Amino acid sequence: MSFSPGETEPSESHGGELANRVLPFAPDNRVTFNRRELDRILRLYGRKVAAGEWRDYAVDFLKDRAVFSVFRRSAEVPIYRIEKNPRLERRQGAYSVISATGLIVRRGHELDGVLRALDKGFSVVAS
Repeated sequence: MSFSPGETEPSESHGGELANRVLPFAPDNRVTFNRRELDRILRLYGRKVAAGEWRDYAVDFLKDRAVFSVFRRSAEVPIYRIEKNPRLERRQGAYSVISATGLIVRRGHELDGVLRALDKGFSVVAS
């Protein structure tokens, strides 16, 4: 097998060549959730699935925002959307929870605070 000048056999790769190349599956200038954010969202999702409230989800990484949509049934519209919009980070906060009707349930700078609107845990009632 012959290689033209400048080409190398794949077994002779020295590493570092991928740094200058754009991979076809890499998001190009898209807003994404980082690992910590996605972990927090999926923990809440797991608790709600175990409680029988939620059944399906979808994740969309768009140019201007990342959206985690939650469904009661997969054939319906999402009952909640958890959005990350970096353009609003300095104003109202990058994170928001939006209901199916489009009402903003909560918006803020910290994801944990915004998700508390959906994560109504147990409360102790003192008599």
